[in-house]
Amino acid sequence: MTTMEEIDLSDLCQSCGACCGYSQNWPRFSIESDEELALIPDALVNERQSGMRCEGDRCSALQGEIGKATACGVYAVRPEVCRTCMPGDAECAMARRKFGLPAIASA
Repeated sequence: MTTMEEIDLSDLCQSCGACCGYSQNWPRFSIESDEELALIPDALVNERQSGMRCEGDRCSALQGEIGKATACGVYAVRPEVCRTCMPGDAECAMARRKFGLPAIASA
C-alpha cells in the first residue's frame, strides 16, 4: 500500500489541474514583487494587471486536460496563491469537487 509520503505530490497536481480552472478570481497577484511579476509573460496577465489572464475560469497558463494530465506554462514564476494550494487542502478539495474529481487525503 502506498502512503502520501511515498507519492510525489507534484504528480497529483499534474494529473489534476482543477485549482487552475476553478475561478478566474483564483490566480491573482498578492505579495509578488514587481521583479517577480515581470517574469510572467504579458500575454498571460489580465488587463487589470491583478492576476493571470483566464479563459472563462481557466488560467491561460494551464496546459492539458483537467483531471487527466496538466502542466503550468509558467510554473517557475507562478503567483504565490498558486504555490500555496496543496494537494488535499481545502482549496484543492473545493476545486476538485467542481470538476467531479475525488478528494485527495491530505498529508
